[in-house]
Amino acid sequence: MKLENAQVQMRKGILEFCILEIIGRGEAYASDMLEELTAARMIVVEGTLYPLLTRLKNAALLDYTWKESSSGPPRKYYVLTDAGRQFLAEMRETWDDIAVSVGIIRKGK
Repeated sequence: MKLENAQVQMRKGILEFCILEIIGRGEAYASDMLEELTAARMIVVEGTLYPLLTRLKNAALLDYTWKESSSGPPRKYYVLTDAGRQFLAEMRETWDDIAVSVGIIRKGK
């Protein structure tokens, strides 16, 4: 097994959570999300982000609004729906539980 493959799978597993966290702070533009994820060393490309945003939108966790841009065509800004906020709250609890569990395992008995 290659380490790189395992790292990619770990990142994919938490990408949805990270995207919801970003949008949970307020409306977010996809390019800004990519920039923040990249700065956090979450290697993501547009071909990964846009299908995930569509899936979250189809699951009624996100909505979007179009806003005029001074530098080109209108931009799509994503926001969490009420269901999305609830889902994110539950994901946070899950993340906290996993972090504790992994911490216990890494320290040993």
